[in-house]
Amino acid sequence: MQNKGLIRLFAILFGIVSIYQLSFTFVTSKVEKEAAAFATNKFPNDVDKSDAEEVRYLDSIGNETVFNIGITSFTYNEAKDKELNKGLDLKGGIDATLQISVKDILSGLANKSKDPVFNQALADADEASKRSDDTYLNLFFDAFDAIKGDTKLASPDIFANKSLSDEINFQMTDDQVKPIIRRKIDESVVSAFEVLRKRIDKFGVTQPNIQRLGNSGRILVELPGAKDINRVKKLLQSTAQLEFWETFKSNEVTPYLYAANEALKDVVAPKEEAQEEEVSEIDSLLSDINKDSLNTARQVNPILDLLQGIPGNPAVVASFSVRDTAQINAYLKMPEAKRVLPAELQYAKFLWGKVSADSEIADLYAIKANREQEAPLSGSVVVDASQTYDQFNKPAVSMQMNGKGAKAWEDLTGKVFREQNNIAIVLDDIVYSAPGVSRGAITGGNTEISGEFTLNEADDLANVLRAGKLPASAEIIDSDVVGPSLGQEAINSGFMSFIIAMVLVLIWMVFYYGKAGGFADVALSLNIMLIFGVLASIGAVLTLPGIAGIVLTIGMSVDANVLIFERIKEELGKGKGMKQAVADGFGNALSSILDANVTTGLTALILLVFGSGPIKGFATTLLIGIGTSLFTAIFITRLLIDWYIDKGRTLSFTTAITKNWFRNLNVDFLKKRKVAYIISAIIIVIGLSSLFFGNQLNQGVDFVGGRQYQVRFENSVDITEISTELNQQFGSAQVKTFGPDNQIKVTTKYKVDVEGIEVDDEIQRILFTSLQKHLPSDMDYEGFVNGGSSEEKIGVLRSVKVGPTIADDIKKSAVWAVLGSLLVVFLYILLRFRRWQFSLGAVAAVFHDVLVVLGIFSLTWKIMPFNMEIDQAFIAAILTVIGYSLNDTVVVFDRIREIVGEKGWKAGENINLALNSTLGRTLNTSLTTFVVLMAIFIFGGESLRGFMFAMIIGILVGTYSSLFIATPVMFDTLKSKGKKKDK
Repeated sequence: MQNKGLIRLFAILFGIVSIYQLSFTFVTSKVEKEAAAFATNKFPNDVDKSDAEEVRYLDSIGNETVFNIGITSFTYNEAKDKELNKGLDLKGGIDATLQISVKDILSGLANKSKDPVFNQALADADEASKRSDDTYLNLFFDAFDAIKGDTKLASPDIFANKSLSDEINFQMTDDQVKPIIRRKIDESVVSAFEVLRKRIDKFGVTQPNIQRLGNSGRILVELPGAKDINRVKKLLQSTAQLEFWETFKSNEVTPYLYAANEALKDVVAPKEEAQEEEVSEIDSLLSDINKDSLNTARQVNPILDLLQGIPGNPAVVASFSVRDTAQINAYLKMPEAKRVLPAELQYAKFLWGKVSADSEIADLYAIKANREQEAPLSGSVVVDASQTYDQFNKPAVSMQMNGKGAKAWEDLTGKVFREQNNIAIVLDDIVYSAPGVSRGAITGGNTEISGEFTLNEADDLANVLRAGKLPASAEIIDSDVVGPSLGQEAINSGFMSFIIAMVLVLIWMVFYYGKAGGFADVALSLNIMLIFGVLASIGAVLTLPGIAGIVLTIGMSVDANVLIFERIKEELGKGKGMKQAVADGFGNALSSILDANVTTGLTALILLVFGSGPIKGFATTLLIGIGTSLFTAIFITRLLIDWYIDKGRTLSFTTAITKNWFRNLNVDFLKKRKVAYIISAIIIVIGLSSLFFGNQLNQGVDFVGGRQYQVRFENSVDITEISTELNQQFGSAQVKTFGPDNQIKVTTKYKVDVEGIEVDDEIQRILFTSLQKHLPSDMDYEGFVNGGSSEEKIGVLRSVKVGPTIADDIKKSAVWAVLGSLLVVFLYILLRFRRWQFSLGAVAAVFHDVLVVLGIFSLTWKIMPFNMEIDQAFIAAILTVIGYSLNDTVVVFDRIREIVGEKGWKAGENINLALNSTLGRTLNTSLTTFVVLMAIFIFGGESLRGFMFAMIIGILVGTYSSLFIATPVMFDTLKSKGKKKDK
């Protein structure tokens, strides 16, 4: 081998750089363990305080030196930036996709136009968006064009308004207006992106990721390590629409509540209480009297019956239970209630006050709105905000306004003082406080928001006010929440499977190839270190599927060494000297190694493009692993073997036990092809019957949408009982044991079309109430939803939400990923082998493998004791199976091309010779890969079992198809040409 010195130098430098990059991970891990120990010792019995103290500790040492390399030193923050990033499934946190409402932005650009054509186009776009993956803006334009008649986008009632007058005039055509609106929409989404980025930067999580997703108005947010998930959701979805309104006095509104109550009496049906009573003879005799009494008792006061009191605060109209607020809102919107609304309350807007954490009572306010629903003063005038404390030493938020805001604030407070009213401070339609003004107009533009704040809430409010308001509402349409305890379990199980797989492979290589296998083991160990080093240096994220990708790389690295060693054994068998045999073995194996790795790399690349989240992590590690495996197998193993034989030593590449394995084989594969065709056809027909008419597939929330919760209990639970309870609450819920008997996975489509944190909270409360009797008696709702953060690790460990639109997008991406990989592979093999028959054989084998895997999943998902949902991870497994099947097939095709080129067609005899000559490599590689996958399947954790099961089936079927499907199909379509060549 030429340039040995250069390769040796490169390998040493590559290794040193990898160790350097990984050293930061070890340093930060050590510091964080010390921080956790310090916090636990300070607050041994309070997890929340301990977590907060850990964050404060790390913040306090952020700029302190924690690592020295020679004359260079690194602070904790600098080391943290360079450490190996761990994904949500390993670290815990939240991964969410936010949809910025383009509808809200359009409405804002049109100054909330009342134009019927404009509003109908918005409504039509809403409906179309449920069925289409096109952008909302394009759907709006299409809807407008379909119904516009003589109405133009440049109408003064739509976009040719005062606020857009500098860019849009009455004479412009729709085609001239559309690019301007597109630019305005894009600017608004960029503004939303920047606002969210500022909020997240102040939130305090390390290594956050926020990015725009094309032109869809979607923004991806990843916050690894975030523990208070509800706080994160509020921070992300709050539009920060701050407004200051005058309030009505309670005595001005209370008479209306009584009038509305009377008006609704005849509309709202009385609630029947179903009670089973034993009927005695006396009860029967007195039944008529009882009926009269019940009729009197059941007289309905729809509003007054729900009343919890009228507080002394003159700005509060009345108080109600939090659970009744939605009902009161519905009552006040009824036509009967609106008809008795007095003229002075015509534009009144009813809003609820902020509810403190330890209260179940909400206060109702009536604010003095107007026809335009525009507040006298908004948050746009706020130039700074900070967390402070009020006169009672409770958390509050101090704000400073600009000059314009200061003047408007002075006018508003002066008016309220004269009329002895209150000012409602409203954020996102929630009244945070409604203070009076006792000393005249307030000058200077400085004010304070006080209320029932926790310290975190005050911090977050100051944060969002400083960052500014979102230009439109932002709803979480897709989320994955993982508790940190579950993340730690994933790390433990992932690395356990990694170590076991690694040890098994190292032992096998020495057992099968002797000293040469030891050299391969050294190269393999270096390969693993290089993969982690590259991941750390490029800032890639390590996920649990990513660990699976690294473990799979072990199998692929072994495959390259097996190919080389088998070819060297062949060359030695021809009587060549050791050095020449090694040189020819490496040279002859190179083509097969490159072809096999390129085909696998192409499928991994497609997975990287079409996948998301953890699946991208799998594709990333697989691609890196392919590159490092090629380098270590081709160059490092060669260096070690050359170093050994240059000393005059010999290598046999076998052991006493294995030296005669797979030698002198003479299996007539082509003769058995028709039997193989029949067996495969039967299996595929049975599988397709199940897919279309039988069990079908167990589609996960990724493909059908919905919410999914992984819940752990203290003891084993009855899955049938829980399923019955949850189906009564949600109408439809799927409950399955997930791993041990004390852990379940709940999936429901209840209110899947409804967005908002209120709905998420409602569903989680229903879940808590239904499961409460199975939980520890001292567990409250907060402890349940944050189960993944608790020491007991009981409650909700993980929650996933996928909106219907996202589910459709994932499904389409999956289809395109599979079809795209098949097309790319067909073209690559056509390019390499120059005959479509080879491509057809490879693609036929891949189709065969995919159909068999799908069929087995369909037939067995109801009876297997582990999760077999069809989700993004399953698609990753299918694409990996495609890559592996092609890997096998390409190696066989390479040998066929070589032997047929040397010895001719001979009616297929030489094809059988090629298949037999590669059988040792095929079975050896399949066996090592199978052992690796079994290690992950058994020790890698419940979340990976379905993923691994699909790959295990794929490896077995892929090995079979490369011998009995790909080659026979190629032979049957090419044999006529082969006969001509023989002649």
